Amino acid sequence: MEKDASNGQPSSRPLQDRDLVKGRGAQYNPANPFLKNEYVVEHLEGLDEPWEQNSKTQFFQENPKTLVNEINSPDLGQGYSMNPYQGCEHGCIYCYARNTHTYWGFGAGLDFEQKIIVKENAPEVLKTQLEHPNWVVRPIMLAGNTDCYQPIEAKKKITRRLLEVLLQYRHPVSIITKNALVLRDLDLLTELHKHRLVHVNISVTTLDESLRQKMEPRTATGARRLQVVRDLSQAGIPVNVMVAPIIPGLNDHEIPAILEASAAAGALSAAYTIVRLNGAVGETFEDWVHKAYPDRANKVLNQIKACHGGTLNDSQFGRRMTGEGQWAETIKALFKVAKHKHFKGRQMPPYDLTAFTPRSGKQLSMF
Repeated sequence: MEKDASNGQPSSRPLQDRDLVKGRGAQYNPANPFLKNEYVVEHLEGLDEPWEQNSKTQFFQENPKTLVNEINSPDLGQGYSMNPYQGCEHGCIYCYARNTHTYWGFGAGLDFEQKIIVKENAPEVLKTQLEHPNWVVRPIMLAGNTDCYQPIEAKKKITRRLLEVLLQYRHPVSIITKNALVLRDLDLLTELHKHRLVHVNISVTTLDESLRQKMEPRTATGARRLQVVRDLSQAGIPVNVMVAPIIPGLNDHEIPAILEASAAAGALSAAYTIVRLNGAVGETFEDWVHKAYPDRANKVLNQIKACHGGTLNDSQFGRRMTGEGQWAETIKALFKVAKHKHFKGRQMPPYDLTAFTPRSGKQLSMF
């Protein structure tokens, strides 16, 4: 991490071309609390040579014994989540999942975007869990932590294989992504929809391409995501748009435009969350916003704090997703008005939880 020579704090000077880690959101790695040592750049002698940071993505294979995790959260309801990958090359600077990367011995900053853990045996593990005699059918979120359609999926096709298993067992699934690669699996999604087993959530954070390039550097453009909504909707797939996260001072003013465009593309529903910057995510985000938007960084940070009782983070169930205070109420009202205007009379169809076919599902034809 580069620090100001005068006070040892992260430098807040505007980013120059030579400073940027190309194609990445985070610009350094915050310290991992589980490790005793870390790499830093102190510039104690006043040297100007930049530290050469490896920008290549590395992949690590993991063979977990379990894949599906039970969700028991008042914010999210009861269900499951599963993640074929840990870490995410999309590089979204605000991603709450950054904190989980420290458990693997990596950093929540650049490591989260550059060191991706691939669960090669995920489809086989999913089958084993679905075959358990005490399995209770609830929708599985694919994925609840990192994007299941991040770039490596084009090669590995683990997400596609998971969808094949879910179709085979007639199990409901809710996909969330911001990558157009989801359209590759339109054949499987169409079959799942015939049995009322799939919802797709497309995250549309901003329609400002300049903001997206800095904040979500390796994701599809906002326009491309709207086209994904349109293509899925025209195929009959139920689509919910996630305006998430809303970051005061950066994209909150876009709420009406995003909802109008999403409804025009055929989305059946929309939801939002307000950004919360827990743990190392807050440190990484602060460094980024001071460099990317030095003229309004303090305004952005103060408005986020205003939504969370004066701090950047909030873990309180029932409050952490939507915030509190006057600024949060303003965002809530703006979203409510825009949603009522553009989504009135629309809703996501229910899942069919009775279609699940355990054990004998292995003999079912995929189509």
